[in-house]
Order: sequence, then structure tokens, then C-alpha cells
Amino acid sequence: MIPVKIRISPGAKIPEYQSNGSSGADICAFIEEPVKIFPGDTALIPTGIFIEIPVGYEAQIRPRSGLALKHGITLLNTPGTIDADYRGEVKIIMANFGKEDFSVQSGMRIAQMVFSKVYRSHFIETDILNQTERNDGGFGHSGI
Repeated sequence: MIPVKIRISPGAKIPEYQSNGSSGADICAFIEEPVKIFPGDTALIPTGIFIEIPVGYEAQIRPRSGLALKHGITLLNTPGTIDADYRGEVKIIMANFGKEDFSVQSGMRIAQMVFSKVYRSHFIETDILNQTERNDGGFGHSGI
């Protein structure tokens, strides 16, 4: 476990793991009134939480599978990264790929937050890269 400091707005919910084996802590919406997301639209949903992540870690914001399967609701910029030096409110970019309007209610579990170790790179400029079997084979190069 890593220590993550959290400040919450009055009435907001602290992220919560739903089981002992959960990788992600569920994050809830913190809104004054319901937000309707029409098919094909997006909405930025506040959570009322502010976190301080230790240097060397990040928080990844991911969709909830039940919302995706049952309603076509996902998150854009997935996984979204919260850097260790960010101190603003965590907000969730929700998108409706479903066929019906979706109403976000305050307190509704809308996303999950997973913490990961971050490895920073030292970039070494070169004119030549080692050859591989794949080389520059890109999108769909290995077939379906």
C-alpha cells in the first residue's frame, strides 16, 4: 500500500475498494443536480476529491465495466493519469456511446482509480535503432 493523502469537499465520498481483491477504488460523482449525458455527448463530472500522491506514483482513472456494458458509458482519455504534483479536484470525462440518455446522480460510482509505480526515462538520441522481427510493422501488421 502507498499512502495517499485526500481532501474531500463536504458531502463528497472518499474513494472505496469494493472487495479485498479490487485493484481500483470506486470514485463517486459529486454534483449539485443530476447531469444528463445524451448519446454521443461527453460531460466533465466533479468528484469533490483532491489527492496528494507520493512522487514516483500516479493514479490512473478507468471506466467501470458495468456502466460500459449496460449503458455504453465510458471515460475519455482512458486511462487518465493524475500526476503526483497535481493538487486540483479530480474530475471525470464521461462519454455516452449508448443509445439512450444517461443520468449521472450525485454519489453514483462513475469511475475507478488505480495507483501505479512510475518509471521515468532518460532519452538517448541516436541515428540507429536495433532491428527486430517486427521492425516498423504497425496497426494490424500481425493480422486479425
